[in-house]
Amino acid sequence: MASPQPRSKLSKSFQRVITFRKPTKPLSNNGFCLNRPKNSDKHFIKQLADDAETKNRAAMAAFVAKLFASVSSLKAAYAELQAAQFPYDGEGVKRADQSVVDELKEISESKRSFMKKQIDASPPHVTLLLSEIQEQQSLIRMYQVTISKMEKQVKTMNEKINSLQITLSEVNSSNRVIETTLESEHCFPLLDGIDLSDLTVTNFTEVLYYALASVQDFVKLLLHDMQVARWDVNAAVRSIDADALFPKPSYKCFAFESYVAREIFEGFNASDDEETLHFNMFNEFKKLKSLSTMHILEQNPRSPFAKFARAKYMRVVHPKMEYSLFGNLSQRKTLNSWQFPATGFFGAFAEMARRVWLLRCLFLSFDEEVSVFRVRKGCRFSDLYMESVVARDDGELRVGFTVVPGFKIGKQVVQSQVYLSPAGDDSGRKRG
Repeated sequence: MASPQPRSKLSKSFQRVITFRKPTKPLSNNGFCLNRPKNSDKHFIKQLADDAETKNRAAMAAFVAKLFASVSSLKAAYAELQAAQFPYDGEGVKRADQSVVDELKEISESKRSFMKKQIDASPPHVTLLLSEIQEQQSLIRMYQVTISKMEKQVKTMNEKINSLQITLSEVNSSNRVIETTLESEHCFPLLDGIDLSDLTVTNFTEVLYYALASVQDFVKLLLHDMQVARWDVNAAVRSIDADALFPKPSYKCFAFESYVAREIFEGFNASDDEETLHFNMFNEFKKLKSLSTMHILEQNPRSPFAKFARAKYMRVVHPKMEYSLFGNLSQRKTLNSWQFPATGFFGAFAEMARRVWLLRCLFLSFDEEVSVFRVRKGCRFSDLYMESVVARDDGELRVGFTVVPGFKIGKQVVQSQVYLSPAGDDSGRKRG
């Protein structure tokens, strides 16, 4: 038997350095030792359960987002269907109807998937992104339907506006024809066949409104010429009444009406011949009411009416105003030579003067005591003596200024037209 071979020096050295110990734990089958911490299996299982719950929650959120997106698409499709029916669009109705059916099928398919718990067919983040895109597309479709509806409404309104403009043009043309006919026939439409003994305050009121219509027409023309001449209308209003307040810009015209009426009604009931006054004034009224304004002025440039019209023009239209509006004083110069300008501006003024002159003749025809009154600024409003030119507010009101004076015929009163201010307004307290 052969004796064992002596160990090598290297082997002996390792034996001295390394002291082998018998392992206290069995080795694994593959030769590796798995040194795992305690409770590691429970932690691993819990982590898997949490991941599954998170995945299910994400899948459910994605499913709900997809469902809401489908509902939004259904609403958009239904809106398109309604829009296509009024006015009726056959092709649009078909497309919208098919879209509604498709969206209902999509919702039904989502219900089937939910009942079978098959809601995680695609990654949740992809489903969420697609749902968001679908939502935005549905909003765009709704906006497009709204825009289309508004465009149709605008088109309809434009058609109505055009129709009304045509109607207005026809009415204006008709009015011009009537005015031309009245002017050519020299016809005054009121008080035909009335005798002096039959005269009433109602007759006077009818002629008063006839005269005030011409005052308003002249004021409109005056304001138009001021705007063309680039006047500061607000400054002009303040020069008439510095304290008045105007909640609406359209109310400023009452200040100009007040100015014109104040000047043209000045000395309205003055007369020197009391004995033959009533009869003569009524005859003057009947004679002039059937003649045109320019005919009266041209036939007798120094008649009482011609003198009245000339004097009132000088009072109402200041030289600076005339020069500012027209760049010259030619109308004033023509009047100073006892002739009458053939301009639209003077024509409107002369017609206003004629109607006021007719009103004066009728006023002085009454065989009763007559007088003119103006309401003092700041006075409390009274229905007996006043009529407001604007809608009245609640609360105590005071007179801002008189627009048209009032008239007394015997014991009867024709109300003054006034512009009202609140009782607490400074303009009302200053002169109350």
